[in-house]
Amino acid sequence: MSVVGLIGSGHIGGTVARLAVAAGYEVVLSNSRGPETLSDLVDELGPGASAGTVDAAARAGDLVVVSIPLKSYRAVPAQPLAGKVVIDTNNYYPQRDGQIPELDEDTVTSSELLQQHLPEARVVKVFNNIFFRHLLALARPAGAADRSALPIAGDDAEAKAVVTAFLDRIGYDAVDAGTLADSWRFQPDTPAYGTIYSADPANWEQEAPGDADKVRAALAKAERS
Repeated sequence: MSVVGLIGSGHIGGTVARLAVAAGYEVVLSNSRGPETLSDLVDELGPGASAGTVDAAARAGDLVVVSIPLKSYRAVPAQPLAGKVVIDTNNYYPQRDGQIPELDEDTVTSSELLQQHLPEARVVKVFNNIFFRHLLALARPAGAADRSALPIAGDDAEAKAVVTAFLDRIGYDAVDAGTLADSWRFQPDTPAYGTIYSADPANWEQEAPGDADKVRAALAKAERS
């Protein structure tokens, strides 16, 4: 795997692109406004980065990151993602996405909705529980004593192994949180969301990161509202 496609290149998508380029990957960036709006980010990232349409990023990526508002998930092209590992970074925010009854009733998770829309892709949930500034700052080499971990969830064991290897290369350990149905354990308003990577948000650069044991403990404490 050498090319990472980005469908959505905002705070999280752009940060994943930065980490991927630093780790030696090529990235193809896209957003809903067109590749010309990504010229500054492409210039910043250097020769390992290019911009294209959403369809082009989906086709180019050996691994594809979907990082768009949940309300737009049906705009993700299914055919070019068939058979591919797709990282879902999203969360359900009703104030942004509108009310989605099946999510309000906890009969499905947001990542399961994306998987239903992409039936031939292999969706893995990750990056949704960490602030983008923390994501950039806390990356560490393998074996570092202060390395952080990110929870992942997915229904395909091979896909989770691919994502685990990707995380390792860009600076993170992975904690397997289970299936896509289990991904609620690190969605908003759970112990594993957000502040686990900074006990004191005003002083986050000095705080201990969310190591694997801390993440596992937070996942275990999650409760459905």
